[in-house]
Amino acid sequence: MTKQGASDTSECLLRNLAPQVLGALTRRFRDFAAAEDAVQEALLAATVQWPREGVPDNPRGWLIQVASRRVIDHRRSEMARRLREEQAATESRSPELVNNTENGLEEDDTLTLLFMCSHPALTQASAIALTLRAVGGLTTEEIARAFFVPEATMAQRISRAKQAIKESGILFQSPNAKERLQRLRSVMHVLYLIFNEGYASSVGPSIRRDDLSHEAIRLVRMLFRLQSDEPEVAGLLALMLLTDARRMARTSAQGDLIPLAHQDRSLWDKAQIAEGVTLLSDVLPKGAVGPYQLQAAIAAVHDEAPRFEDTDWPQILALYDLLKPISNNPMVDLNHAIATAMVHGPSKGLQLLNLLDSDRRIANHHRLSSARAQLLEMAGDREGAIKQYWIAAERATSIPERNYLIMQMAGQSDSFKVKQ
Repeated sequence: MTKQGASDTSECLLRNLAPQVLGALTRRFRDFAAAEDAVQEALLAATVQWPREGVPDNPRGWLIQVASRRVIDHRRSEMARRLREEQAATESRSPELVNNTENGLEEDDTLTLLFMCSHPALTQASAIALTLRAVGGLTTEEIARAFFVPEATMAQRISRAKQAIKESGILFQSPNAKERLQRLRSVMHVLYLIFNEGYASSVGPSIRRDDLSHEAIRLVRMLFRLQSDEPEVAGLLALMLLTDARRMARTSAQGDLIPLAHQDRSLWDKAQIAEGVTLLSDVLPKGAVGPYQLQAAIAAVHDEAPRFEDTDWPQILALYDLLKPISNNPMVDLNHAIATAMVHGPSKGLQLLNLLDSDRRIANHHRLSSARAQLLEMAGDREGAIKQYWIAAERATSIPERNYLIMQMAGQSDSFKVKQ
């Protein structure tokens, strides 16, 4: 393995282990803010030492020990009495935290951490933001983009959430059945956002962050085992499986973005599609159809089309007509406009996109300009399409998306010149 490859592997491992280590420390020390600071220091130490000395045999235990020492050191600096200092010294190597991992009895606290961050003492927005940071490993910038707010606003929101946990004395413990049900909507939304960032990364050189999408699927599977009677949990798992099934066809060997219309559908994961369709078929007859089930149904229609030309757009539009009134997501409105264009023509879709110009959450988003460019292209307005592709490329923060938009603009320019 190359040095770069080893570095990428270590980074992926650290990202996957971070929420588990944070959960373990929070359970032990009952101090979320201190635990998060200590975990960040342990991760930093690992990024320095592991490339030089090699990944330890028990990386989770290594991180827990290093982070535990950081908490202990911090506590010692604040202790005024010998009794508290002696008590802290006994915590520096906890058999409960480390030995279980060494014996292959690893306890994954990530799901408990998810529910703790969704405590009713926090506002829903703060809870989701904090969980994306603690469990998803997303940066403040990435979370801000998911919420369509400035980065400074999101930083303040996360800070207030951590302070609220500290002041309220929220305990790190598994919620009972009633508490799980109360917090379920928030937990599902967090996992949905983590998956979306993994499937279509908002920043950076790669459109895919498979570690994030896979971790989201893993956690939703755990959640489904706990709440198998909740239709929307099954719907969320089906949605992730049906969407992730296209992952290998979404990029070229060079990492370039391949849109749905041009993907090699033989690369789609047929087993995941079958599992997602089965989940959806089992849950839809139970009634109480929610947004995740409807989105999963839309994904299933796409996945079951042998070719892009065979896509049942009238059915997709009908599903969006059901989804739009129960969703407060501007991306749903955007996709509804595209589906409308595919059924009733680009002019109808463009009319709906124009309504989004007054929505501050998406008015300056590159995907609105990109969608408008596609529909203008469908309508034969190449000059208008070029302008919108250029605006979209300027606003895109993902390098593969930006490159794709520039290529689309260049293609329209060539066509326009030939036509002239």
